[in-house]
Amino acid sequence: MVKEIIHDEFFLQQKSAKAVKEDIAVAQDLLDTLAAHREHCVGLAANMIGVAKCIIAVNTGAGNLALLNPEIVKHSAKTYKTTEGCLSLSGERETERYETIEVKYRDMAFAKQRQKFSGFTAQIIQHEIDHCQGILI
Repeated sequence: MVKEIIHDEFFLQQKSAKAVKEDIAVAQDLLDTLAAHREHCVGLAANMIGVAKCIIAVNTGAGNLALLNPEIVKHSAKTYKTTEGCLSLSGERETERYETIEVKYRDMAFAKQRQKFSGFTAQIIQHEIDHCQGILI
């Protein structure tokens, strides 16, 4: 179900709780909401739709992917500076991102996964994981 985007910075700055198997419906809502905003959005975190759970959805270029409890377990030494916008906030802000990351997470079946990401997809994932930690960019 497509959900309304939250703009309350106080809520968005709260650290999200770990997702459990029963939160798969929230992940589906994130995917639906991301698809509805595809013209101007490449990633969402659950707190952006009002649910303080550690779940993100990203457009990988090949399609949309939901990651429950994503955690960066490895990253490249090389970083780069960039500017990012956010559907929940106005304007763009400077930040620094790793070029390549390896993420462990649970998929839509709540099965354990581990995957490497690079480039823009890695940047999106880092932005959304920040959201789960209550970090606003």
